[in-house]
Amino acid sequence: MELDHNSSKPLHVQAEELLRNLIDSEEYKSGKYLPNEVELSQRLNISRNTLRQAINKLVFEGLLIRKKGVGTKVVQKGIVSGVKNWLSFSQEMKMLGIEIRNFELHISWKRPNDEICNFFNLDKENPTKCIVLERVRGKKEYPFVYFISYFNPNIPLTGEEDFTRPLYELLENDYQITVKTSKEKISARLAGELIAEKLDIKAGDPILIRERFVYDTQQVPIEYNIGYYRADSFTYTIEAER
Repeated sequence: MELDHNSSKPLHVQAEELLRNLIDSEEYKSGKYLPNEVELSQRLNISRNTLRQAINKLVFEGLLIRKKGVGTKVVQKGIVSGVKNWLSFSQEMKMLGIEIRNFELHISWKRPNDEICNFFNLDKENPTKCIVLERVRGKKEYPFVYFISYFNPNIPLTGEEDFTRPLYELLENDYQITVKTSKEKISARLAGELIAEKLDIKAGDPILIRERFVYDTQQVPIEYNIGYYRADSFTYTIEAER
């Protein structure tokens, strides 16, 4: 368990890679606790803050779970279905032949919560505000999804961009950022008053929630996106081959 302190690769990234290998090892993959942070940071010869940055990333991805007063534990692996060749929302709708209408579009600067700070590796005590894009989109007849996107504050977005353009096309053409990887979580719940109003449904109607964690070609986190879908308008399919 050694890190290269002379490498150009940041220490927190090296620590993250080491922990990923540890998680996949026979000793830990069944759900064992990691050594405590003091011991582990000493063994790696890095500060606890640097180690915590790596751990936070893996906690955010659901690979580790932190229990206050107990320690950090590897999440026991279950059955996970992955989806390759993911598409942006605009591309998905274009493939389906659906003409999309923007019912609402809002730009603001907001202070991210702890979860988003972990994703972007921001200081949770005094985080940099992120540009937030909120859109209600759907068919011309009715809206069926409410999107909220937080962008990494290291991207020099001004808020003056034309966000009616396809988002990833804008990032690539204007800022030379090419997105490559999307990690997603799908869940279900009943709509509250705000979401119901946005989607033109009743409070208490079922909705699907799709969280997307988007990275560029260098695995730098670019966008945290959460979409609230009308359950009667969204089906998520997975194709798997053996």
